Amino acid sequence: MAAAGTSSSATAGSAPAAARTAPVPLGRVVPAPLAVEPGGPGFEITAKTRIRVGSGNADERRVGEYLADILRPSTGYRLPVTDRDGEGGIRLRISAEPANKVLGNEGYRVISARDSLTITSWTSTGLFHGVQTVRQQLPAAVERRTPQRGPWRIAGGTIRDMPRYAYRGSMLDVSRHFFPVAHVKRYIDQLALYKMNKLHLHLSDDQGWRIAIDSWPRLATYGGSTQVGGGPGGYYTKDQYKDIVAYAASRGLQVIPEIDMPGHTNAALASYAELNCDGVAPPLYTGIEVGFSSLCVGKDVTYDFVDDVVRELAALTPGGSVHIGGDEAHSTSHEDFVTFMGRVQPLVTKYGKSVMGWHQLAGAHPVPGAVAQYWGYDRTGQAERDRVVNAARNGTKLVLSPADRSYLDHKYDKDTPLGLSWAGYVEVQRSYDWDPGTYLEGAPADAVIGVEAPLWTETLSTPAQLDYMAFPRLPGIAELGWSPAAAHDWGGYRTRLAEQAPRWDALGIGYYRSPQVPWPSR
Repeated sequence: MAAAGTSSSATAGSAPAAARTAPVPLGRVVPAPLAVEPGGPGFEITAKTRIRVGSGNADERRVGEYLADILRPSTGYRLPVTDRDGEGGIRLRISAEPANKVLGNEGYRVISARDSLTITSWTSTGLFHGVQTVRQQLPAAVERRTPQRGPWRIAGGTIRDMPRYAYRGSMLDVSRHFFPVAHVKRYIDQLALYKMNKLHLHLSDDQGWRIAIDSWPRLATYGGSTQVGGGPGGYYTKDQYKDIVAYAASRGLQVIPEIDMPGHTNAALASYAELNCDGVAPPLYTGIEVGFSSLCVGKDVTYDFVDDVVRELAALTPGGSVHIGGDEAHSTSHEDFVTFMGRVQPLVTKYGKSVMGWHQLAGAHPVPGAVAQYWGYDRTGQAERDRVVNAARNGTKLVLSPADRSYLDHKYDKDTPLGLSWAGYVEVQRSYDWDPGTYLEGAPADAVIGVEAPLWTETLSTPAQLDYMAFPRLPGIAELGWSPAAAHDWGGYRTRLAEQAPRWDALGIGYYRSPQVPWPSR
């Protein structure tokens, strides 16, 4: 038994033809699985293969149809999803047997034998994660949408897998530049491939408000009417937002909506004059500066506004958290910031949601159950770090998003045409080579519930630009959140990462060909 990523193979791009037709070595995927036991001839998908699910089991059938939709175009096979009894084929099974329950709510097992391929879990989410592993065990051509040459073989043996952390996510900033529903769904699919389970949507900022709020309609219709650089902006109707939430859920992800406040609020202030202390609405903003806006902490209407927004957003969001921002509130005094958070946090819990905020929340008496998202970096002052550590020692949970490690919008190097660099350059190794369990010195290890890779969009306005900045760094953050600490090894990871490139090509994902990674030749 071995943690995945430890088996040897030829360097990417140099394998002989015979090796290239061999199946992917078992467990040679991203994120690295918990345990791999290679053995036996393995399974081959053929024209006779059936995808077998339990009779009347809607969750198994849903995952089975998802798998079939991936496999049919490239293999050219019918691959019927059936609940009829029969031997062999691909078997999807949700079962509370002990071997599954010990792997938790997101764990799974894959058993590849000559006559059958079994994917089994305690939950539908775990079953879906198992499918992502099977995708990566197949040749990259399986991702193409036109018929390809096989064979479609999966190496023999057993994979047992479960995540290290319960929170593994990415944030997509749809405020600086607006991205329509189809683009968000595309990003969700990319997250799902690497077993991420949270999509944090940054729905409001100085440059745009992106969610319809019935009780304050001008937030979307006026506050959402522009973006960085002066483009047309946009916003999600409630039905569109619910569509995103449902699509994410079908891929094993929860949506965490963020309304950033009290700063980063110019779009709201421009939409409603009464939210400003002087009663005068500022103009809409299309630049990228920060820290100049603030809700009026002393006005009661501010809390009526927040109550309405949180109430409507909570009703649309089945996930357990609402993110209330709190970063870069440079135009709000510390006293006012503490007062504001003291009044706003109970509004979130009032509507049955847990509070999440950027790590500045740690200096404003986080309520029980709150989560602080740490986005500091190497140059963050010790006093600021200490506030976060002390909050963690007092029960506040942490999600780690260090800007100089996990910010996907940051330039790879000085020549990167997109992105920002205020926290430094973030090459692929730097993004991967850290341990969330020990990163924030002094914080209890059990206070860390996971990691998140934020993708800010001041300089990004198209899916191709999102791809270029997210890949190849996103899979590394996913692995930090999923794989056991013992599997963490840059040398092995960079080879597995390189082997993902043909899959990205097949999926139409453009990526940065970092010189740190031994990419296969094209």
